[in-house]
Amino acid sequence: MKHHSSANIRRFGSHAPVIGARVLIDPSAVVIGDVELGDDASVWPQVAIRGDMHRIRVGARTSVQDGCVLHITHAGPFNTDGWPLQIGSDVTIGHNATLHGCSVGDRVLVGMGATIMDGAVVEDDVVIAAGALVTPGKRLRSGYLYAGSPAREVRTLSEKEMAYFCYSASNYVKLKDRHIKELEAG
Repeated sequence: MKHHSSANIRRFGSHAPVIGARVLIDPSAVVIGDVELGDDASVWPQVAIRGDMHRIRVGARTSVQDGCVLHITHAGPFNTDGWPLQIGSDVTIGHNATLHGCSVGDRVLVGMGATIMDGAVVEDDVVIAAGALVTPGKRLRSGYLYAGSPAREVRTLSEKEMAYFCYSASNYVKLKDRHIKELEAG
């Protein structure tokens, strides 16, 4: 059974979203256009994922929490190729975060209310603090905590923090499975 309705998963132009196995898309979330969601991903209430003028790719076991906005930068006279939105696997994107035309690696924690702008690159194993602003084109190095506006490297991540990435991702997979069962039960 699919865990979403056709009203909130919409084709745009020649592109229809491609949804992996066991994906939860909350009925209040909207997924439009050239979007691919990996297996066991979860898209929580009031999320907007709009791949209308470029592609959006979200990896396996990635959690896009309530109120997030995921969008792209279109190709045009000011940006010849545009910026797609690429998000890796085992990523936890906190409530109300905005990711726009950027690239995010695997095992990343994006704090609540954080904003990641066009052309920014977040390497694997990074924590972005709540409310941080990752400015256009900035590169965030693997193994560090970033915070502030504009976001700056604060310190190296501990072993415990590094282990948290996969714990958080698997915890959201379990929670998403419970939500799927509730939806199926009606």
